[in-house]
Amino acid sequence: MADKKGLSYRARRRWALVVLLIGLPLYIMVATTLAGRLSEYSVLLQLVVFVVLGIIWIVPFKPLFRGIGQPDPDAPKDQ
Repeated sequence: MADKKGLSYRARRRWALVVLLIGLPLYIMVATTLAGRLSEYSVLLQLVVFVVLGIIWIVPFKPLFRGIGQPDPDAPKDQ
């Protein structure tokens, strides 16, 4: 068996599920609280903050989500 780097496909799927079901709602609560504190500033600044916060959460998780929607590459080929 070849030595693999990183998480297996199944482990990445499970961690992706944890991130989506637990991590993302927590991040949304923090992001909306932060953006809510900017209510006295302009709408354009609020929009920029929401766009940046809406994109930046995925940056550390990009390798985790890569290829999750594809079939399991480790599964036997006869399935």
